Amino acid sequence: MSTTLTDRYPTRLPEPGPRVPRHDPVVWGDPADGPLSPGECTGFADRGHHHAPEPLFGPHEVDVLRQEAARLRTDPALRADERTVVEEASQEVRSVFEVHRVSPAFARLAADPRLAGVARQLLGSEVYVHQSRVNYKPGFTGGPFYWHSDFETWHAEDGMPRPRALSVSIALTENFPYNGSLLIIPGSHRTFVPCVGRTPPGHHRTSLRTHSPTVGMPDQDAVRELAEEAGGIDQFTGPPGSATFFDSNCMHGSNGNITPYPRSNIFLVYSSVENTLGPPYAAPAPRPSYIASRDFTPVGEAR
Repeated sequence: MSTTLTDRYPTRLPEPGPRVPRHDPVVWGDPADGPLSPGECTGFADRGHHHAPEPLFGPHEVDVLRQEAARLRTDPALRADERTVVEEASQEVRSVFEVHRVSPAFARLAADPRLAGVARQLLGSEVYVHQSRVNYKPGFTGGPFYWHSDFETWHAEDGMPRPRALSVSIALTENFPYNGSLLIIPGSHRTFVPCVGRTPPGHHRTSLRTHSPTVGMPDQDAVRELAEEAGGIDQFTGPPGSATFFDSNCMHGSNGNITPYPRSNIFLVYSSVENTLGPPYAAPAPRPSYIASRDFTPVGEAR
């Protein structure tokens, strides 16, 4: 754990600390320099997210991606690899990481201007893929993802200096209100919520597999306050091919899926090439590169 870094977002504290106002912009680029309109950029700055009004990807494109996600889930070699995370109880595949490195189809998706172009505009620079994964939430057994800020983890455990990063979730299946769709507290990206508890060695091995980790999770009072200040919680539903972009510091999560209807989504995380990783701010060692890439090559350039 580094003790020499200037830390504007201290976390993993020995006792609860006050919320920290965001020190950095939300939209770094020019709102007039598409693909989002100035109004959409303003909405992203205000609420911390942008949900494309129409599916970004057509039925054929989704079919290709869905088949590729199914192939990765059933690949025995990948199942035995550390990139694959399984549910604790059912042993169903929960997530597969670094999919843009193991799949040409997902590599093309990461470079697609419909996604990377938005990331460049909002982050105001060239971007690299910090993380990619497919999340599988099968019917009846899909577990929840508890409330969290991605940036809190990426800052503490990966050494990401600033919240100059965003995620995009692309639906591979119908996202209903009742099968574990994404929940975001609007406006929560403007406040950094420190978490309590020292990061243990190898924390990623347990935190990715449990539904309610004890380290890196906000306390309930902080989540309650954010939701009350926002006047509610936004939920994202939509057909296959729909996409939701959200800031790295949004407080978000999702319920479990006890319905018969599976929910699968691709997550791509873009970070500015001016926001590359250093030593972790609050962990003994950085997480593996398949979770937090240390290849900062801009998207679209040869590696």
